[in-house]
Amino acid sequence: MPLLLFVCAALSFIAGAWLVRYAHGHTRRYSPDMPQRFHAGHVPRLGGVAIGLSWLLALLWLGLSVPLALSFQVRFAPGYLLGCALVAMVSAGAGIWEDLTQRLTAVSRLGLTFCAALLAAWVLGLSVPRVGLSMVDLWWTPAVWPGVALAVLAVAGLPHAFNLIDGYNGLAGTVALVICLALAYVALQVGDRQMMALSIALAGATAGFLVWNYPRGLLFAGDGGAYLWGTGVALISVTLVQRHQAVSPWFPMLLLIYPVWETVFSIYRKTVRGVSPGVADALHFHQLIYRRIVRGVFHDDESRRMLMRNNRTAPYLWGFTLLTVVPAVLFWRQTPVLMALCGLFVVSYVYAYVTIVRFKVPHWLRR
Repeated sequence: MPLLLFVCAALSFIAGAWLVRYAHGHTRRYSPDMPQRFHAGHVPRLGGVAIGLSWLLALLWLGLSVPLALSFQVRFAPGYLLGCALVAMVSAGAGIWEDLTQRLTAVSRLGLTFCAALLAAWVLGLSVPRVGLSMVDLWWTPAVWPGVALAVLAVAGLPHAFNLIDGYNGLAGTVALVICLALAYVALQVGDRQMMALSIALAGATAGFLVWNYPRGLLFAGDGGAYLWGTGVALISVTLVQRHQAVSPWFPMLLLIYPVWETVFSIYRKTVRGVSPGVADALHFHQLIYRRIVRGVFHDDESRRMLMRNNRTAPYLWGFTLLTVVPAVLFWRQTPVLMALCGLFVVSYVYAYVTIVRFKVPHWLRR
């Protein structure tokens, strides 16, 4: 497995180097006054190409590892790997096309990720067979269709959740990396080397990309990268719950509660203001941290000052993410504990958001 991690990181790093050198042409389509823009200059937004190429080549390698005598002691059904590749290409392809052309509407992208989710349910047979509540599971498990619907919702929605938190150097990439490593750990605990291999491959591809993304900000993941992270993590998470009774369905919920709740809360606050959820704004949690907490940065060069503030924003959210990932890994079997921690995160998030909006952030946190 360390070899797989290294190879995927190296492939992603090399592809990222090529993109940094030659892929600046499309960046001029991005308006400098977009509300979610917090950088200076024209930076390629095709990091998803590097991540996707590395992960898809890893799937091919895993499929051919036995005949090539490069076995990781993992046997994949060719149909399963092909299904994962197809789902990833449909979802990430929508994001990459948007990165290149800026012509896909939010509804179109949501429709394409929904098609990818339906493809996953059909080809891979994805389903969430239980929710961890005995009274609900009495009718949930025999009905079948609720589990399929929840799996489709996860695969269709999580790409957009990752895209929502992809605003600053190293933020979404590090969150995805930590989550993939957590999934690999739990997969190892239940003896599922297939899901462990897929998680390690995606973590390696993400690590290679992060070399260019943080702290220098030479390459952005774009919609394509965010969609690939969301799709890959959703496929692995649902499969782990589906295959192993020991894995609580609330384990991936707590693991992903930050991007998921950020999405739900953003839809709520836009709706109550009478704004379409698809309209971009600068009021997401990470953007408030950038504007109201990370302010004590001084430099004569404006672009350099903006980069320094950008880089200092992500660590706040890394810590916020670890507060959910670490307990999820520790209590991945225990549904009541995981549910309570999910509720605690929601309350903590809303409290922190309101505190920042009302300018009541403690002085020590602004240092």
